[in-house]
Amino acid sequence: MIINSADIDAMEKLQRVQLATSLPGAKPICLVGTQSLNGTTNLAPFSSITHLGSNPMLIGMVTRPDTVDRHTLRNILDTESWTLNHVHREILEQAHQCSARYPGQTSEFSAVGINEYFHPNVIAPFVKESRIKYALSLEDIVDIKANNTKLIIGRVQLIEMPDDALHSDGSIDLIESGSLASTALDTYFSINKVAQLSYAKP
Repeated sequence: MIINSADIDAMEKLQRVQLATSLPGAKPICLVGTQSLNGTTNLAPFSSITHLGSNPMLIGMVTRPDTVDRHTLRNILDTESWTLNHVHREILEQAHQCSARYPGQTSEFSAVGINEYFHPNVIAPFVKESRIKYALSLEDIVDIKANNTKLIIGRVQLIEMPDDALHSDGSIDLIESGSLASTALDTYFSINKVAQLSYAKP
């Protein structure tokens, strides 16, 4: 099968979205926790998340065009604080439900039955049920003119995980922690290790 640019342009919107989000392969799925200036908490699933460097430790995520009110984006712009909370199987259905378009005054935490809690000096809420979670502060925003999306860049401020999740080499045991991956808008995967190879040198 060959799909060219004309074929892509001719696709129905949902079909094109599913293809575009599946094309890169499985990606991490996290719940993004934010809080508005009036104190309403917000929770939204994101899979467009990647690390951008380790010193400083930066994480990037892409937000959709703000042609409608994007609560997550607005809260990040207003407070410069958000959390990323790994999704696991036990909270998957609630996490998926967070993608519904709730009114701005509704907290997804309450709407889907997920518990929020706060760390001192972090404005944004964490997901209590998540096993691996971290807080970020706004470092930069890059406007992507081609499609009016934004790359939101955050500096890692705090990480919380089980004691046995962190390996001595600094890697995280995502398998034992049950962290999931996703493609498209509605498909989720468990993670299994295939191999751990030595550091490659010429």
